[in-house]
Amino acid sequence: MLKSFRTHEPGLLSPRDLFLENRQLRQQLQELMANARRNERKFKRAQNQELRLISSASLAELVDNLLIRYRESSHLEWVTLTLIDPEYEIQRLLTESGGVAQPRSGVFFLRDDQHLRRLFHSCRRPVLGAYEAEKHSMFFPESRLQPHSVALLPLCDHNRLRGCICLGSRQEQRFLQSDGTDFLERLSAIFPLCLENTLNQDRLKKVGLTDPLTGVNNRRYFDQRLTEEIVRTQRHKKPLTCLFLDVDRFKSVNDTHGHQVGDQVLAQTAVLIRNQLRVTDVLARYGGEEFAALLADTDVAEAREVAERIRYSVEQYLFLLPAQLNLRITLSIGIATFTGAVDNAEIAGQQLIADADQALYAAKNGGRNCIITA
Repeated sequence: MLKSFRTHEPGLLSPRDLFLENRQLRQQLQELMANARRNERKFKRAQNQELRLISSASLAELVDNLLIRYRESSHLEWVTLTLIDPEYEIQRLLTESGGVAQPRSGVFFLRDDQHLRRLFHSCRRPVLGAYEAEKHSMFFPESRLQPHSVALLPLCDHNRLRGCICLGSRQEQRFLQSDGTDFLERLSAIFPLCLENTLNQDRLKKVGLTDPLTGVNNRRYFDQRLTEEIVRTQRHKKPLTCLFLDVDRFKSVNDTHGHQVGDQVLAQTAVLIRNQLRVTDVLARYGGEEFAALLADTDVAEAREVAERIRYSVEQYLFLLPAQLNLRITLSIGIATFTGAVDNAEIAGQQLIADADQALYAAKNGGRNCIITA
């Protein structure tokens, strides 16, 4: 409210009072202008942040835009993302869309929404307050330092809780005030839409890179990832191991029981192999009854342990098939490892495949149901 400096006589102002009132009006006007400029900068920054999230072309890009670029532009020390992922679909898509073999730092996954429901109760608005280790440590587990204030943003899609974004600041007053939550509420509303959009984009891409019978990757995807993993292996100086896996005597299964039974054997075999691999490993149907897997940061000894678990699980499995038909099958596995430095990643990948294929050939000639290392 603007104040007036008046003399005792109503309606009259002295020259000094006029001067003081004019100066105060100018100060108030300058404060209003400064506040308007600050709000305009905030609005433009928030708008740019939102546009960057909305324009993300993949799940990996969306996550990086939030965890890296949003954190930097908002001058925050911590930004983490927790997602509910009971079927591990988001984890797989995130790994595959980013073309990397390691999970992203700052992304965490829950099997259900029980913990988040206790945290947000029936409220679907951001929760702001001081950091409390008992409540908030699970959202900032990788940091030795602790935030002083936090903002937890629920991510809801059609009344379904999908996860939350957690912001942390060293400033005690950053998220303790009740005002200024409009931008946080917008982020809380926009991000689930961006998440579903990028998930659908990655699902569509995956359709063209997935074997329809077994549900694992196809050869096209495998060849693409092979070159990427060779480059990554050279950069990080860690081994990359390739497994070639072939269903023993598969032709006799088709000839004796028909191709429909053979298809089901392949589909169930793919599940058995997948169950023994990490989320970050690449599994593909390479052709016919042959599968291939890439195990990043895995040496020969570790790869043999994985291969043995796969071989044993298939050998012990009773395949349940139509017409009360039960079958047991076995796998032969060849192993090759890449550790060196090369000029041409594509040629190195082809050599790795050739070595693994030769090892598989030796396993087939050595009696089948065994593992041979190149």
